[in-house]
Amino acid sequence: MEDFRRTYLRLCKEGGVEPQESVLAQLQETRGAAAGSRLDLRGHSLSVDTCAVLGRVLHKDTLFTELALSDCMLTEEGAKLLLNGLCANTTVKVLDLKGNNLRSTGAEALGKLLVRNKTLCRLVLEWNALGMWEEAFSVFCEGLATNACLTQLDLRNNQINHQGASELCLALKRNSTLQELDVRWNNIGLLGGRSFLEALQQNRTLTHLEMAGNNIPSDTLKALEQAMDHNSDRQSTMRESRSRTQVLSKEIQILKEEKGRQFLSLMETIDKQRDEMGRSTRSATTSIHVGQLQEALNERKSVVNSLTAKFQMTEAALALSEQKNHDLGELLTRVKTEKDEQRERQTRERKKEQEDSVLREGKLLREMNSMSETNIQLKNKLEMMESRCKSQQDQIFELKQELTNSTAELKLRLAQAEERLEMEKKRSKQSLEDMDNLRQKEVDHVNRHHEESERALQDRILKLEGQRIQLEEELSRAKAACVTERAQAEEELGKVRVQVRLEEQQRVSGLEEKLRGLRQSRDESQSHCSQQKQTIAELQARSGQQSIETGGLRRRIEELQQELSGKDQEKVAEVSRVRVELQEQMGHLQAERTAQGGLKEKIAALEREMKVLASNHREAILDKESEISSLFEKLRLREAEIQRMREDEAQRASFLQNAILTYVQGSPLHYNPKK
Repeated sequence: MEDFRRTYLRLCKEGGVEPQESVLAQLQETRGAAAGSRLDLRGHSLSVDTCAVLGRVLHKDTLFTELALSDCMLTEEGAKLLLNGLCANTTVKVLDLKGNNLRSTGAEALGKLLVRNKTLCRLVLEWNALGMWEEAFSVFCEGLATNACLTQLDLRNNQINHQGASELCLALKRNSTLQELDVRWNNIGLLGGRSFLEALQQNRTLTHLEMAGNNIPSDTLKALEQAMDHNSDRQSTMRESRSRTQVLSKEIQILKEEKGRQFLSLMETIDKQRDEMGRSTRSATTSIHVGQLQEALNERKSVVNSLTAKFQMTEAALALSEQKNHDLGELLTRVKTEKDEQRERQTRERKKEQEDSVLREGKLLREMNSMSETNIQLKNKLEMMESRCKSQQDQIFELKQELTNSTAELKLRLAQAEERLEMEKKRSKQSLEDMDNLRQKEVDHVNRHHEESERALQDRILKLEGQRIQLEEELSRAKAACVTERAQAEEELGKVRVQVRLEEQQRVSGLEEKLRGLRQSRDESQSHCSQQKQTIAELQARSGQQSIETGGLRRRIEELQQELSGKDQEKVAEVSRVRVELQEQMGHLQAERTAQGGLKEKIAALEREMKVLASNHREAILDKESEISSLFEKLRLREAEIQRMREDEAQRASFLQNAILTYVQGSPLHYNPKK
């Protein structure tokens, strides 16, 4: 985890990108907790630069196996950079991109990821918009068709229509690894359900399919469930047959190895007996050895006969296993023929039902007209509700964009203010350094001309040192007062934070009040920025006053130089008076130097206050970001409530359709030709 954090910071420095504080905090938390293989960045709004850096880091990462990026407000460009970095990753097996509003470029990047990546097993794409653009969704389906490692795919709430369903079914015909697919709450319809039925006639690996909330008739859903059951049965039979064949192959290999060992042992014993026979030809007891050898040969023959019998038994077992495999194949063929017969029967029954339905439709046209009017009204109500839901979703998206824009503007203003402060600090420091250099030069010039006067001024200097000690004591007292004031200010800040938290708890009453609170907080942040600008203006005014004071000092020094040049030409009698005046002027200069030291300390204190204000402002921004994340969570809850309302309305519509069908089927109006 530490290596991942270091590489992230290094790449940020190389690219000239400021590292995102929320990402660093999350990496710090995961480093402090138990080391795991999951990178959780849910709910963090990732910018394009951070997505690019994360893509470069994950390109060669071997630590994380699960990556959670749900509700990260990824832009199209950021998602593209991140997914391009994951194309060459060899460790990530689970990728969660829920609620990122991925569209055309996101679908194309996902298609490229499925083509290049060879380790991804589970992909969650819930609450996106991949099905809005047909060309981009066809690229995604092409990548799914060529993928050979993905087993679970979640495409809930992606606005997939019947054309996108047909593209997805073409990919399923070519795919041979996907086992679980979730396409709930889309717009697939009747045509999409039929295309899924056609695809499942060729696909043999898909065993779990979720199709709720797609306006698909119940008979097609039942047919899809039967196809899923057939696929699961086929998978179980294939697994059993594979396990049995593996066991039989292992047993056959073990028997072959045992027979080879026994045959080798027989050959070795025969060779040994032959050697013994050749050696025993000279001895007189050859007949006895020959008899013994014949007995041994007979025993070996009996052993060979037993081994042949065992071999025949194993061959018989193999034949039985082959017969079982053949019987299983025949059973599979019989099941297939039975399925075909059932399909033919179902088609015949469907044709008969269609003929009966045509006759019934001819009889019940009058009743259907009235029912069609009611259906039209219900459809109008559904369209109104859908339009309202869409408008609410658009409003939510606009609010998200406004929030992102406001945060970006605040960050830019903060950066500009900090840059201005740094520039003014540098200018003030340079001006102070220049003034110090000029003063030092002038003092050196005066000291050169008046080295004799320094001896007389030593007593004066001792007195001044006593005064300096007193001033230092006063400065220490002033510092202690500043520390107390700072503690009081921190206490006031704590009280303000407590008040802000209380206000946040009071704002939890509703989303509208929270949005108003956000606008008020934005205005407050703007007022805070204006206050900072005012403080900057005051500092500039103070620096201008200091520059004016330094100009006055320069003028005084020039006047002193002129007076010294005039007094050098005067008589020797006036030298004593000039020395006294010079001593007084030196005292004034030293007092002014001490005053300048006090001004420097005040400037340092002001800089510290500016740093404290900047830190407080950053803390306020972090608090606002936390408020924004809580708002996002509440928006998700609101969207879930809207989805529940949709489900309830769909259930009501289905209940109405079922009631209409039961009313039509159970109506007493039947046509009697005898009458």
